[in-house]
Amino acid sequence: MLVLTRRAGESLVIGDAVVVRVLEVRGDVVRVGIEAPRDVQVHRQEVYDAVRDANVAAAAASEDAITALQGAVRKRQQ
Repeated sequence: MLVLTRRAGESLVIGDAVVVRVLEVRGDVVRVGIEAPRDVQVHRQEVYDAVRDANVAAAAASEDAITALQGAVRKRQQ
């Protein structure tokens, strides 16, 4: 992990297209602005984790869903 010290108004660049700017520092809270191309997804960690968990849950097939699908396939084959 790279650790940097920045003050309000200062920024850092990631790659060629992402700029992270420190907008404000108040006590232990830091506000940052992120400039990135539209095709680059930017999420808070807790939102990213929730989306990832929801995608994993949606991709997992339940026994009921498998049974229903098997029944539908059998009906089509008859």
